[in-house]
Order: sequence, then structure tokens, then C-alpha cells
Amino acid sequence: MLVPDSWRKTNWNLQTAIDSSIRADDFWARSRNLRYLRHVHRLDADTSGVMLFAKSEGAMRAMGDMFESRQMEKTYLAVVEGVPREQEWTCELPIGPDPLKFGRMRVDDSEEGKESETHFRVLLSNERFTLIEASPLTGRTHQIRLHLAESGSPIMCDELYGRVEAGFRLGLRAVRLAYKDTFTRRPVNIIAPSENFLKEFGFKLTPELQSAKWVRRPFVPKEKGPRSKPPLPGK
Repeated sequence: MLVPDSWRKTNWNLQTAIDSSIRADDFWARSRNLRYLRHVHRLDADTSGVMLFAKSEGAMRAMGDMFESRQMEKTYLAVVEGVPREQEWTCELPIGPDPLKFGRMRVDDSEEGKESETHFRVLLSNERFTLIEASPLTGRTHQIRLHLAESGSPIMCDELYGRVEAGFRLGLRAVRLAYKDTFTRRPVNIIAPSENFLKEFGFKLTPELQSAKWVRRPFVPKEKGPRSKPPLPGK
């Protein structure tokens, strides 16, 4: 786990392990001249995909501000059973902790509920599953999982908001983070591989999906033109 959500799992703590390893001057950190490495955002323990870390306190503050101000473009793939009622929709249900179950969230229409917004788009369906592209505008805990469950399509193998089935893992993967670098002002596009995740649920990267922003393109080096010969002396 990136950071344990309770005292019961304090030994499962990736951030603490990273900090200890850097202090011990372990090779992986020393070879990269790392003195600082901290997570900028969180993923649920069972969610795979892109995880962003900062290598300095300045970068940490800058990237944290981008998440807070919604300048960070986030894309997830979610797998649900059956076919959703709509092909494309937006869920804006407010979210808050469930007082009856630790670690679980619920729709909270009171003043304590935090505004949340997720855009969903159906990509593909097969005999059993539907692949959905999820773009959360806000970053609430379990936001995509809860919003899909409330839409009538809980994510596959979600033990909190759906049901667990042997042989499958949580059908949620963070496939893309995109932003403009605060220091260089250049666009940054971080993409996680998706082929194996899709294969687990019987999907392929079809020609229709090849143009999606979250699909990794193979690196093609630029062809070099013919080298011109230097002029002969006196020419």
C-alpha cells in the first residue's frame, strides 16, 4: 500500500519504505542522486497504473497545486459487468465517509459531502463485460468506484461497492496523467500500458481505440537525412 489507511496495516507502507531506503543510501536511490521522493497523489490499494512522485519539495508543491486546481488531466479504464444504461454520462453525486463502515465512502447530500464529478464513456462491450473510460474532474476517495456503483454498474471485483469473483482483480486502472510542467511549461503526457489489463477481461486494442489519448505509441526515431560532405579546401 502507498500509505496504510489504518493502524492495522502500518507495515504495508510504500512511502515509509522509500524514505527508509533513501536514508540508508541504497543503490537505487544513490545511483539516481535521490534525496527526496514523495507521492503527489494516491491510488486505491487495488488500483493499478500511473503513480506520480516528486523528487523535490518544490516539485511536490507545484504538482500538488495542479491536482488541487484541477489542472491535472486524469484518465482511467474501468471494467463493469453487463452494459450501462447510457453510452456517455456525467455523475456529480457528492461523496463523504460512511459512518457505519470504516474505509467505505457513500453518497452524502449533507453539507459535509464533498462535490465530485466524473465523466464516463462506454468504449467496448463483449459477451460479459463493458470497458469504460472514466475522467474524474475531482479527486475524492473511491470516486470512480462509488460513482459507477451508483450508476448501476459497479466495477468488476470491487469488494466495497460490488462483488468479488475468484480469478479477477479490481477492474480499474489509471492509464494517463497529463499536465503542463510548471517549470518548463512543456506538456507532459504519462501513459501506462493497457494491453495486459484489457486482455484479462477479454478486450483488445481495436482500431477504434488506437487513437485514444491513453494508448501508448511505439517510439519511431526520426530519419536522418543524407549527411552533406564538407566542402573541399578552396571551394
